Amino acid sequence: MRRRSFLSSIGLAAAPVPTPAQTGRGKMKIATIEFWRLEGRRQGVIGANRQHQVRPIHIYDEHRPAPYREGESKPGVIPVTALYLKIRTDAGLEGIYGPIDREAAIVVDRELKGFLAGKDPLAGESLWDQMHRSNRHSRAGHFMMAISAVDNALWDLRGRYFNAPVYRLLGGPTRASVEAYGSCLGFSVEPEAVRRRSVELLKQGFRHQKWFIAYGPGDGPAGLAKNVELLRTLRESLGEDAEIMFDAFMGWQLDYAIAWAKQVERFRPRWIEEAFPMDQLDSFVRLRRNTSVPVATGEHFYGRWEVHEFLRAGAISVVQADPEWCGGVTELVKICTLASVHDAQVIPHGHSLHAALHVVASQPPMTCPLVEYLINKMSYYYYFEKHAVRPVDGRIALPDRPGFGIELDEVKIEKHSVARWS
Repeated sequence: MRRRSFLSSIGLAAAPVPTPAQTGRGKMKIATIEFWRLEGRRQGVIGANRQHQVRPIHIYDEHRPAPYREGESKPGVIPVTALYLKIRTDAGLEGIYGPIDREAAIVVDRELKGFLAGKDPLAGESLWDQMHRSNRHSRAGHFMMAISAVDNALWDLRGRYFNAPVYRLLGGPTRASVEAYGSCLGFSVEPEAVRRRSVELLKQGFRHQKWFIAYGPGDGPAGLAKNVELLRTLRESLGEDAEIMFDAFMGWQLDYAIAWAKQVERFRPRWIEEAFPMDQLDSFVRLRRNTSVPVATGEHFYGRWEVHEFLRAGAISVVQADPEWCGGVTELVKICTLASVHDAQVIPHGHSLHAALHVVASQPPMTCPLVEYLINKMSYYYYFEKHAVRPVDGRIALPDRPGFGIELDEVKIEKHSVARWS
């Protein structure tokens, strides 16, 4: 009984949605902004799926991990924690979003909470612009992540206010379900493991798969050969119809990327992602000019202005802006419009799924054909939610619950507290 009372009191349980008449159309004000830290335990597998990916710092010998080998794994109990943001109005209406990155939560609590108090929660464009103008560091980093968290929670609130899913407020849906590509972070890139896993995923409906490059310039010619062999193995295992993508997580430099691309063009990769750090715009431009392999990046885009620079320069053909980091639903929709002008696609980075799914579902499939589904991470990321987002046969059905449809499972919450940093 105590858990039910807790969830009802903080607005995280399923509750009747106030009607516009009850809330007073246009008269609501933001009353409280709180983060709730939820804790529990889940059954899982310990010691599995820990393959590293190449990172920028791996150019240094002392920071480069040894080649990965799959070891023994065993079942076990794993602690789970998550932060959820709740915005409550003086009329009793609430918006919820999560999980939220701790770095973003700290900025919301210290910098934005007081600024937003008393403002109209339905005035989305005004609130976004005011948050963005409120601090000299708002254009990027943790401050933009904080704006994203607030913006997404406010979209959930508006969905509950109008008793509609967010994608309907955005003008959708453009399809009944959205195709997901399987993101294979953590899976071994040893050839035999790749053959086995990739075929298993194809049978599950993941005809698009992204694999994570393990080697970079610090590993020398042998590492480059292994990166080429990864693509060869996948193409042989999956056949000609599957789409295969690769993520280098900023761990390469231009000559290395061109050398890899020239050797793998015959295998038709769907894209090479984030080959360089985001501040190396010219490297992205030169790579795209020197290969037929599509170039993608953008999980570290902070707003439409950075996207515009990359598109205007002809640096990329796939924009991977993340609505948890780039400015929320409000900003991602603007980025989609920009991309459509340049005939580029927006396939959001899959750090989380709620916001990305609803935006993609509201956009033309030509502009937003897919969402990313991090297979390992998503198996536990929404642990506390009753309606965790999961693909069936490679597609995610659109929810019909108001807002993002987030409802927490009281049975799984063993401990809860208000998180404060101010």
